[in-house]
Formats: sequence, C-alpha cells, structure tokens
Amino acid sequence: MIMKSKKVEKIGFVVSTKNKKTVTVKVERLVMHPIYKKFVRRRSKFLAHDELSCRVGDKVKIIESRPLSARKRWIVKELIQRIP
Repeated sequence: MIMKSKKVEKIGFVVSTKNKKTVTVKVERLVMHPIYKKFVRRRSKFLAHDELSCRVGDKVKIIESRPLSARKRWIVKELIQRIP
C-alpha cells in the first residue's frame, strides 16, 4: 500500500533573496469577510530553503518540512514560472 504524503503545499511569489539558500515567499489567499460577505485578500510570508537559486518575482511551490532554523520550516519544491 502506497501512502501519500500529508505535507502542505503552497504556491507563492519570491519577494526576497537576501539570505544564502533562503528565500522569502509571499502567499496570497482569498477569504470571505464574515459580515460584509466580500472576498478579502490575506497575505502570509514564509521563509523557505532554496536549492534551485530562485530570483525575486519567481512563482514557486513550497512544501512544509522539519524545522531548518528558527523561522525556516519550508522547502522550495519546484520553480513554476521564472520572471525574465
């Protein structure tokens, strides 16, 4: 029996590459406002380990992992779209 991994995957954009082998990824999601019933954009930033040498503006897929440092708990799984 093959077990599928339960790790969470998120898609976002690289906003910073200032650290070695670490990128900051911004993930946006739409949430309905509880009173006004309009969709509101919510943003979260994650630190991810980067072996693919991503650049600012790239669209990437990140996957959760064990803690790699104090704030880094994600790994860049694949580069979806490279910005020229």
